[in-house]
Amino acid sequence: MGTKKGNLSIDSENIFPIIKKWVYSDHDIFFRELISNGCDAITKLKKLDMMGEYELPDDYKAKIQVIVNPEEKTLKFVDNGLGMTADEVEEYITQIAFSGATQFLEKYKDKTSEDEMIGHFGLGFYSAFMVADEVHIDSLSYQDGAVPVHWASEGGTEYEMQDGNKEEVGTEITLFLNEDSLEFANEYRAREVLEKYCSFMPVEIFLSKENAEPEYETIDEEDVLDTDEVVEHITEEEKEDEEKEDEEGKKSEPKKKAKIVKRPVSISDTHPLWAKNPSECTKEEYLEFYRKVFMDYKEPLFWIHLNMDYPFNLKGILYFPKINMEYDSLEGVIKLYNNQVFIADNIKEVIPDFLMVLKGVIDCPDLPLNVSRSALQNDGFVNKVADYISKKVADKLTGMFKTDKENYEKYWDDISPFVKFGCLKDEKFGEKIKDSIIFKNLDHKYLTLEECIEANGGSVVTPTEETKEEKRPDAAKEGAEEKAAENEVEEIKTNIYYVTNEQQQSQYINMFKEQGQDAILLTHNIDTSFITYLEQHNPNIRFQRIDAEVHNSLKDEVAEEEQEEFKKTTDSLIEVFRKELNNDKLDVKVERLKDDNVASMAVLPEQSRRMEEMMKMYNMGGMDTSAFATPATLILNSNHPLVKFVVEHKRSKSVPVICRQLYDLAMLAHKPLSPAEMTAFVQRSNEIMMLLTK
Repeated sequence: MGTKKGNLSIDSENIFPIIKKWVYSDHDIFFRELISNGCDAITKLKKLDMMGEYELPDDYKAKIQVIVNPEEKTLKFVDNGLGMTADEVEEYITQIAFSGATQFLEKYKDKTSEDEMIGHFGLGFYSAFMVADEVHIDSLSYQDGAVPVHWASEGGTEYEMQDGNKEEVGTEITLFLNEDSLEFANEYRAREVLEKYCSFMPVEIFLSKENAEPEYETIDEEDVLDTDEVVEHITEEEKEDEEKEDEEGKKSEPKKKAKIVKRPVSISDTHPLWAKNPSECTKEEYLEFYRKVFMDYKEPLFWIHLNMDYPFNLKGILYFPKINMEYDSLEGVIKLYNNQVFIADNIKEVIPDFLMVLKGVIDCPDLPLNVSRSALQNDGFVNKVADYISKKVADKLTGMFKTDKENYEKYWDDISPFVKFGCLKDEKFGEKIKDSIIFKNLDHKYLTLEECIEANGGSVVTPTEETKEEKRPDAAKEGAEEKAAENEVEEIKTNIYYVTNEQQQSQYINMFKEQGQDAILLTHNIDTSFITYLEQHNPNIRFQRIDAEVHNSLKDEVAEEEQEEFKKTTDSLIEVFRKELNNDKLDVKVERLKDDNVASMAVLPEQSRRMEEMMKMYNMGGMDTSAFATPATLILNSNHPLVKFVVEHKRSKSVPVICRQLYDLAMLAHKPLSPAEMTAFVQRSNEIMMLLTK
């Protein structure tokens, strides 16, 4: 064939800016495209061998070589796949397998095409021009009598094609890098990019530096392979002090070694762990894979091996990492692959929001990728994949709850925020996991929701369609009937008490324990929303923080004959405290608490506090939420000597100090004091202690 010249059958002024700036936003991605093409060429050649249309040599070993040459500023990609004839180069390269740039631009401008681009020459090959001023192709087809072909193009606008001199079947692509892309001719940079995109390609990939000095290694003679290039045989004489004798007293034979050219090591793991059957994988393999892929040396809590063939093909491994909530990022890493070809990190359409904390890999050849493979197209299939992953996580958790409860409880504190978030975001997930949700009580034992209800004297009630209908906004009721229904529902509610801060609410906890009452620990930010969710799905329960009210078990009843006197005491205390604290609206209640050590405490109604927390959480568009805060109610224990002193010595000089101190002590057990309040409290405490010295 003589030299053939021509222009590409595209409008390069339109196509190349798109390739460089739009289709491929990451310039290093050309590694993936060119190696993917090489992998496909090798796969096709193997299929031809299986079909009897071609016979592979006995010593054939599929591989792709990447050769850097910083001196010549070149980068080569060499595969031993099926190669191309001149006609195939003309079809797949010159014409780019498109009918023209106009149709291409129209077809892909909105990233909505469903055409499968992976594994074909054409657009993937032209990613090379993002980094190269000139590209050469040397190829020899597997076909009998095929003539090698050489194709060259500068800038991707004009080309020359002629007979080549390649002697082995396959394709070699040489990139003459432009000045802005010389980094890719650096061996370490090339290795970094290959490990990013090609760590799990289905073909072995070897990186080398052209004209580099050979490296050697010494191995035992018995370990030498036929493929090794032996440089020298070595007999190591043992030193006198190292000589050993066998059982018959004979000295051991000298060790025989061989110096060989260092064996090349493939960058690609062609049989990744996720592609194996879960029953074939060991715990150590899962941990090693986790450390290698995510560079995280903290052992994950557990993992889920995905393996699905129908109705779509999906394999992968998802790890629940151990996270320090205070310091670690809650953003996980999900690596998406397509037939072992890396696509992207954290394509959020595939992973439900509440599982983005996970680390893992997902390989789904059926995903509808856009032309550059960098993002997913809108497709109902993607939602099915996300639903499947959500279901598998729920199945794993419920399975652990039933069969490995000890470990499940050990992991719960780490995973509970994400499980709860999943319930809020995904109704199906919440329905599957509901019976496996557990709560830690004051003794740090775990209870299910059903056990919490039973511990508080209630019974589990499954909401009927009628009760669900009543909760809907459009299910309006007449005034009187609605009020009666609400009162009836209120009567059957079981209170479940909870603690958000063991240290701050320790006073309330101690009082509960002394009376044999229990509560659960809900210490995460998401718990406020989660308990509202549980109340909506379980109309017979109501969650109350331990300081929302004075539990009946904590106080003594006032006898009927004492009611009048008790009311006088209450009125007197309200008057004194409002006066001394200079707050006419101060809400004060007097109770006979069983614990004589408690003089005062504060309570804040559950719904008011929740509303305040929700407003702070969402910040109400920057609005000052302090105006909506509900003041706490001061509870005074009429059985305590200090409170009795106030009643009996209203005019004493000590009363103002006692009132302010009792109020601050109550608030301290309820919430942190403001800087000004804390300063006054400390100063007052010092004054009180000084009185003890007199």
